[in-house]
Amino acid sequence: MKKINSIDLFAGCGGLMDGFEKSGHYNTLACVEWEKAPCENLKKRLKEKWDYSDADERVLRFDVQRTEDLFNGWTNDDQYDSSMGLDKLIGNNQLDLIIGGPPCQAYSIAGRIRDEYGMNDDYRNYLFEKYIEVVKRYRPKAFIFENVPGMLSACPSGIQIADLIKEKFAEIGYDIISDLKNAIIDFTEYGIPQNRKRIVILGLNKEVYGENCHNIIREFYEEALPSHKVVKKVTVKEALGDLPKLYPIEQKENVDGKKYSHSLSQPEVYNHIPRWHSQRDIGVFKMLTEDLESGRNEYVSVQALKELYTKLTGKNSNVHKYYVLRSNEQSNTIPAHLYKDGLRHIHPDSTQSRTLTVREAARLQTFSDDYEFIGSQMDLYKMIGNAVPPLFSNILAETLYDLLFDESAVELNSECLEENYPYKGEYITNLETVIKRLLLVNGIMGLRLYINKILQKKLQKNKVDSYGCS
Repeated sequence: MKKINSIDLFAGCGGLMDGFEKSGHYNTLACVEWEKAPCENLKKRLKEKWDYSDADERVLRFDVQRTEDLFNGWTNDDQYDSSMGLDKLIGNNQLDLIIGGPPCQAYSIAGRIRDEYGMNDDYRNYLFEKYIEVVKRYRPKAFIFENVPGMLSACPSGIQIADLIKEKFAEIGYDIISDLKNAIIDFTEYGIPQNRKRIVILGLNKEVYGENCHNIIREFYEEALPSHKVVKKVTVKEALGDLPKLYPIEQKENVDGKKYSHSLSQPEVYNHIPRWHSQRDIGVFKMLTEDLESGRNEYVSVQALKELYTKLTGKNSNVHKYYVLRSNEQSNTIPAHLYKDGLRHIHPDSTQSRTLTVREAARLQTFSDDYEFIGSQMDLYKMIGNAVPPLFSNILAETLYDLLFDESAVELNSECLEENYPYKGEYITNLETVIKRLLLVNGIMGLRLYINKILQKKLQKNKVDSYGCS
């Protein structure tokens, strides 16, 4: 089976890449990421899980803003060492797909609230332009651009970022959905156990898909992707319930120079290591979780939680600092901010009285347990919070393959149009759909005759005798 060549920009620790690799349809030519810790995890994952022996070359730790060096390579850089660059890595391969999404902090509504200038002066507002430069250079058949919904309202210097993105992609010959509000995806509907919404933009090369671009994009958002929605949403309990419990301990332990306020995982689960918590925080976590378990619900309102924080710390906060995950619901969003503290991600079990471990954050992001993260705890929380959930990435990968790259479906479509069969002029993007429609109009005998005709054409091309179709 011919694999689809792809590169991943702003790759992080590989949430997108991991889902695409899991599908078995894609060949990752390169991953570009500027932070060191995610790059080390990317290389480890590509080597150990996906059997890329040359992962050290395929993972480019570099600043995407230096696009010419990114394309042509760089040598003995003080920060980024050396690399042959994307041109040589891609080589003579046809690049079929680019995936990725620029850092979202500049578009995040929460980020804009915290920043006194509303993030208007943040350089990350325009990193999408570097993404577009890469698309323009390699002209893939399609791209996936992922970001936060706040991108739709981002307006630095009085210019709507969403309008700029549509304009810039159109200039280089790519079609995207006309109303980006319809590109907002609720990940809970696809089995991700956390409330996380993201814009997922599918872009199509007009030189490849021509007049069919509009129909393909419509089918992607209205039919193909929604066909993967789950019947029942996954809860926090279902995601975390089988992990070993980590209880507060009376005598704080010091293991290899590290302090522990909770017991260690038995049996050991990689990355399932508790954060250290003070006695005060452990008491607060216990009080808040017992409040929910008992049904008293004294601390469920934002105002009550803000008042509690002020009472305990003497500080005021515009946002409530505490939040207990609900066992039978989806968690709140797993953010990069987790690296600072976990107060808004308190484990729902009162007997454990703690915040989430790295493994639990990874579970809620749908990373599989065989992804063994390496690095400091702070780095791991940050990269996991920044990632696209691999479960959704895998759904995305399968959907795109069926829609754009499955040669049997594409070939049958071209035959349908050529022979003036039913639904001429409409691009049918799934082999199963083609067969169903042919059956509907022509019945089983008509379908057999039609497939015979296709086989005869193929056999004539290959100068082989035709035996027909039974």
